[in-house]
Amino acid sequence: MNGTVRRGLITMLAAIAATVLAGCQGDGDNDAQANSGGSIDVAIVANPQAQDLARLTPSLFTAQSHIDVNYTILDEGTLREVVTSGEGTEDRRYDVVMIGPYEAPQFGRDGYITDLTPMASSDKAYALDDIIPSVRNALSYQGRLYAAPFYGESSFLMYRKDVLAAAGIEMPEHPTWRQVADIARRIDTPERAGICLRGKPGWGELGGSFGTVLNTFGGTWWSAKPDGSVDNAMVDQPEFRKALQFYVDLVRDAGESHPARAGYNQCLELYLSGKVAMWYDATVAAGLLEADNSDVKGKNGYAAAPVVLTRASGWLWSWALAIPTTSSKPDLAWRYIAWAAGPQYIKEAGPRIAGGWAAIPPGTRRSTYEIPEYQKAASAFAASTLAAIESAPVDNPGTTKRPGLPAAVAYVGIPEYRDVGNQCTTQFAAVIAGRSSIEAALANCQEIASRVGR
Repeated sequence: MNGTVRRGLITMLAAIAATVLAGCQGDGDNDAQANSGGSIDVAIVANPQAQDLARLTPSLFTAQSHIDVNYTILDEGTLREVVTSGEGTEDRRYDVVMIGPYEAPQFGRDGYITDLTPMASSDKAYALDDIIPSVRNALSYQGRLYAAPFYGESSFLMYRKDVLAAAGIEMPEHPTWRQVADIARRIDTPERAGICLRGKPGWGELGGSFGTVLNTFGGTWWSAKPDGSVDNAMVDQPEFRKALQFYVDLVRDAGESHPARAGYNQCLELYLSGKVAMWYDATVAAGLLEADNSDVKGKNGYAAAPVVLTRASGWLWSWALAIPTTSSKPDLAWRYIAWAAGPQYIKEAGPRIAGGWAAIPPGTRRSTYEIPEYQKAASAFAASTLAAIESAPVDNPGTTKRPGLPAAVAYVGIPEYRDVGNQCTTQFAAVIAGRSSIEAALANCQEIASRVGR
């Protein structure tokens, strides 16, 4: 890995001027911290399940371990930018960072995060073998675990059963994108959009949802050489254009208001407030739709990720906890990870979070799906979530061979994809917003992607 990626990890360890600190924080008194067991600094994503973790840490972890946890909570795009950017200083180092399958194998391969396998294997309470195999593999390099999954997800289609029923429409269990687009246009109204799709720039925002559409339309960012390295940029190919044209047309015709600003959290809010009737996104969202405090609880159906040319198209992702090798407190960091990403937290959090058992972190452990309270609360979506995770096409995400590390469905497993994905999705968002043409965006993006092979 090049210096950019090394600097990226340094940035994740660096001070962030506008951080949001949550959880249990020390009072700055060194003696008090020593007596309490010490403290660690943790950076996490600003998703509801992670925010629940921060809120519950003082009572469920610090009270027992006497380890203070200082949280930095960042929105999805900012966290990813901080993880992989080349800017920042080493003024403040994080002991635990939340990353995903894109970063974990690359950082593990190059020695920037700690191999968790020895600690995870020897810690019986962590129950390493309980982790769903596909999620564990996605966070590993050469069979070694480098990040502990906090929650796991694929993608599927969420829809309002009552809205479709009122229109006399039945959603197929395994729909095509053409069927979904037709339904979205039929049920779209000025008050309620037919579908919500991510349009916010970012390789993990718009790039995530569009990436699966691209795969199943037969497109790819790059072709691959026999050794798996990058060959030619393929953005200017017909399959890529068809996928982008379809995505742009659908979100313009039947999508949410201001789609170029909409990411995961924005679509979640719109769906919960009844302003969209369908939503293609992460399976983890289902627990929030069926939570005790959800206005749409019991009104939702769940269908497999739509396809065109492939049998499956759902992504595989996990927000997971890793220990940078620069941390001076790996033992304290592992104690925290073993609790936060272990079966203990799931059992303790269920009765305590606002959404109840349905909203606990899903998709990481088989034992979660054996908890009676969770089985009852998640009956509408648990089976669909597991099916989506297990059927994610990690070994063959599209119709052509592509470069990079495996398990990359909605992204490309090479360090350069972060910059290419961010720049190109900015181009695509401009098309969605009506500020640019598809022809201009594709031409610009082809040039951006072509630089990688050079």
